[in-house]
Amino acid sequence: MLLGSQLRRLREARGITREAAGYSIRASESKISRMELGRVSFKTRDVEDLLTLYGITDEAERAALVGLAREANVAGWWHSYSDVLPNWFPTYVGLEGAASLIRAYEVQFVHGLLQTEAYAHAVVKRGMKGASAADIDRRVALRLERQKYLVSENAPEVHVVLDEAALRRPYGDREVMRGQLQHLIDFSQRPNVRLQIMPFSFGGHSGESGAFTILSFPESDLSDVVYLEQLTSALYLDKREDVGQYEQALKELQQDSPGPDESRDLLRGLLQLS
Repeated sequence: MLLGSQLRRLREARGITREAAGYSIRASESKISRMELGRVSFKTRDVEDLLTLYGITDEAERAALVGLAREANVAGWWHSYSDVLPNWFPTYVGLEGAASLIRAYEVQFVHGLLQTEAYAHAVVKRGMKGASAADIDRRVALRLERQKYLVSENAPEVHVVLDEAALRRPYGDREVMRGQLQHLIDFSQRPNVRLQIMPFSFGGHSGESGAFTILSFPESDLSDVVYLEQLTSALYLDKREDVGQYEQALKELQQDSPGPDESRDLLRGLLQLS
């Protein structure tokens, strides 16, 4: 998706139609569309030919994009869990693992990257009604594997706003919720984590459209991606105007929520009440 997005911007900057781009690589206009949406694999030769057509002659820039094409065709570690994942989610896991900044707002439950194993198990079991215990355990194992990225050497910055509703709604028993609250208190003190709580007392706020995640990447020429999960699918938005609206909504959520220290105190208060 990231490579396709970059190729689309390069094509549009040159005023080249999809039909002309397709002709240059002996393909159809529809294939160019699928490439730009990240829905097909990339042949190195096709990417090189398109870069030539788009006037990209700088060797470093070409090498970076060709390298991205090779990476795009390599199955990630998460593909071994594809049997227990909805078909739209492996894409998100790959993007999340490549991100240098993860920003999110959650209202239904604690963000997956911040869940304890027991809480994750309760969430997954609720969401996978009728699934076998083995499948539920595998989905939880994937979630825990994703979390390792947050404590790795190249850990991303993580900025999360949790609605108080996510903390009040119980998943699992009392001990599960107490463990989750304590985990949030502890994890929020990591240098790469900024956790804020949007309290009920604030009233209406800019997160009225529901949960969303914004992923940013270390390569400055790669656009941010907004991830919106739905009941039977997911949306990945990378157009500047779309991303900008979600960035503004998150900025307002951060401004209107108590800061990290005050939010940690709110968590401690909820822990005492639980």
